[in-house]
Amino acid sequence: MVDNLTIIRKVIEEHRIIRTHVKLVGDSMNDLEAFFSLQKVYAGWTQSSKEGMIEKQEKLQQTMGSLMEGLKNHFGFEEKTLPSLFGKLLMQALIFEHREIMNKLSEAKSMVFNTRLEGLDQKELLAKKWDIQQVMGSLPQMIEGHASKEETILNMMKKAMENKEQSKG
Repeated sequence: MVDNLTIIRKVIEEHRIIRTHVKLVGDSMNDLEAFFSLQKVYAGWTQSSKEGMIEKQEKLQQTMGSLMEGLKNHFGFEEKTLPSLFGKLLMQALIFEHREIMNKLSEAKSMVFNTRLEGLDQKELLAKKWDIQQVMGSLPQMIEGHASKEETILNMMKKAMENKEQSKG
């Protein structure tokens, strides 16, 4: 069985790796890795012309699917391994944030998937673009804010556990 300090180090390292190595898809994609991929695709989508928007929309749909899968896997790992460390109340708060993020992402994904761009004039196209930007706008901050809070807690626990280990030795 993996000890608590190893779990903490693993979650922190996952976040660190994700921040430096952005990939669009992959089996090991976790929440922040997918977030940065989404942010990259989203930025290109919002700056595109009418001709390229349908292609950008499809790319955004793929990235959002990857993000949801990555978050589901990462949150599942955390919800399985962190309860013994976090305790009941903190775990409830963590799970609440996980659900909140997934609900917001689901809302954004639905909007992107259900928006039809074909046949729209420029004014209608800009209105759809604006609607999607509004829904998408809060996702990066929500995901990054969650990860930052989580890392603060984990780093504090890591420091305490390392100090305890040093005291024994």
